[in-house]
Amino acid sequence: MGLDQYAFTIDKKSETVGIAEWRKHNRLQGWMENLWEQKNDPNQNTDYDPFAFSGVELELTAKDIDNLEKAIMGLDLPETEGFFFGPDSYFCSDDEGNPLPTSEYGYREEDLCFIKEAREAIAKGKKVFYGSDF
Repeated sequence: MGLDQYAFTIDKKSETVGIAEWRKHNRLQGWMENLWEQKNDPNQNTDYDPFAFSGVELELTAKDIDNLEKAIMGLDLPETEGFFFGPDSYFCSDDEGNPLPTSEYGYREEDLCFIKEAREAIAKGKKVFYGSDF
């Protein structure tokens, strides 16, 4: 068990194509959950439920993708903890188990590849979604 994350596109014919997958990238999960809360409860008036975001498919706009890129480049994804989330995703190791510097966190290239894929999909008129399960 653990945090499994994914992103996909849907075109006008309702065809779905996966464009990214992550495993236990808790900082990305925190960023997406914060975005979901802003879009669905801008006043933050509800009690926190750690399982409320699991299984939600969040549509991402071009502006959301731009903001995510800024957070990635600025190392500004929020520290996020959860029982199934694993260790802090900014503190990853290379293939030999050596810690990587924070500026080279293990998911950085995957995150930037997702940004590129998402922008291309949106430019083609597709919708982009993020989802997770744990």
